[in-house]
Amino acid sequence: MNMALARLIAGQIFLHACMTGMRMATPLLALREGYSAAAVGVLLALFALTQVFLALPAGRYADRHGLKRPVGIAVAMACVGAGASLVYPVFAVMCFSALLTGGATGLAIIALQRHVGRAAHDTTQLRQVFSWLAIGPAVSNFIGPFFAGLMIDHAGSAAGSTEGYRAAFALLALLPLATWFWVRHTEELPPVIAAEGGPPRGSWDLLNEPAFRRLIIVNWVLSSCWDVHTFVVPLIGHERGLSASVIGSILGAFAVAAAVVRLLLPLVAKHVREHAVVAGAMVITAVLFGVYPLLASALAMGVCSVLLGFTLGSVQPMVMSLLHQITPEHRHGEALGLRLMAINASSVLMPMLFGTAGAVIGVAGVFWVVGATVGACARTAWRMNTDAGAAHGGTQGPHA
Repeated sequence: MNMALARLIAGQIFLHACMTGMRMATPLLALREGYSAAAVGVLLALFALTQVFLALPAGRYADRHGLKRPVGIAVAMACVGAGASLVYPVFAVMCFSALLTGGATGLAIIALQRHVGRAAHDTTQLRQVFSWLAIGPAVSNFIGPFFAGLMIDHAGSAAGSTEGYRAAFALLALLPLATWFWVRHTEELPPVIAAEGGPPRGSWDLLNEPAFRRLIIVNWVLSSCWDVHTFVVPLIGHERGLSASVIGSILGAFAVAAAVVRLLLPLVAKHVREHAVVAGAMVITAVLFGVYPLLASALAMGVCSVLLGFTLGSVQPMVMSLLHQITPEHRHGEALGLRLMAINASSVLMPMLFGTAGAVIGVAGVFWVVGATVGACARTAWRMNTDAGAAHGGTQGPHA
């Protein structure tokens, strides 16, 4: 990993940490003020909802303007979003903050992913840079909530006081400025001009390409596996009589394993192939989802979570590498926007679907249905090898 990539990862961490800290602090403040669980659910959904609608415009904007201008706008959005709750910490303003900080994260990550993908010289580098970049969210998922929690508990006159929340929002509003510090000296890559003479194409036309459509379907199915694990494990743990700390440890083990595998992937990038990693991950996930509801002890559930973390954590860098290989270079931003939109729409809708399905077929049934679905899609993932090969035969791969 070179210094240029390290600076981009550092920038990603600080901006994403602002959002994850807000996502932890604002629900706690809303609950303290007496708002219902349903209201808190709406507040949490807003962090993802903005990205559903902004992802495509953000992708097109990144295609036109490169890296620094979108990141600069994202930094301003995040600072204003967190700062608004600092000035006026009421529920309506916290909803506004959720929209801005969530949207800022989506805008920045699209620009960053597009830049590092274009900077890669071959497919091995693509796997490596996206493996390194994927470590950023794992770090920020710890930094943001941890330091916001410290402020909430210790910066005010008493733990959980309004002064503590204001201090947390102040800290979170400052974090995106570090993002600009790390990114501002990055050298922009030359713009990519689309070939003239063809008819104008909308973003949704990308879905008419079988290779891209297969990739989005596979990515959506695997993203749903993350959502179902996060949603169902607490329910199964409650059924087993496990404490909140034990359930949290099981989910934490999953997150740590996902981060560890992303640290290892750059070391083996030369020896793996994207389609094989993704297809293998889908088969293993299907097996683990079949076994998970049958496990009775916390230790067994923890081991299964670690295995799932290793499996699902390996997927995102491979998906990002494939996406940059099978889409035209001048449309990478649009493709990234479509992918982000699909993932965040899933994060908004799938928990509601899981809750309804769980009431009908039970939480074990949800695991088994999703496991069967992901297993059935493994063949689609395997076929993406042909898609990547066809792209390399043309002009759509990473530039040399």
